[in-house]
Amino acid sequence: MTSFGQKVYDVTRKIPKGKVATYGQVARLAGNPRAARAVGMLMAVNPDAPNTPCHRVVAVDGSLHGYSGEGGISEKKKMLLAEGVVFKRDKVDLSSSLWVN
Repeated sequence: MTSFGQKVYDVTRKIPKGKVATYGQVARLAGNPRAARAVGMLMAVNPDAPNTPCHRVVAVDGSLHGYSGEGGISEKKKMLLAEGVVFKRDKVDLSSSLWVN
C-alpha cells in the first residue's frame, strides 16, 4: 500500500460515530487535497472494514456514493442513521453532521 493510502485509512479511522467527512476533506487531511477520487477508490477496496469506517465518507454535497459492502448505498444510509448522522432527504445534512477536525 502507498503511504497516501495508509494516511487515507488513518484519517478515516478518526471520523467519529455520528459524523461524516467528505472525500475531499479526507484527501486534504491525508496530504493531497486534489486526490478526492483516489480516496473514493481506496474506500471501495477498504481491507479493514468496519475498523476503517468507509461508510462515513460522503460527497461534498452530502450525497452517498459507492458503498461496496453488502446492501450498497441503502445499507450505508442505514448505518449512518444508526450512528446518529442527520439526513435531509437522501443527503447528509453537513451543517450538523460534518466532522470538524
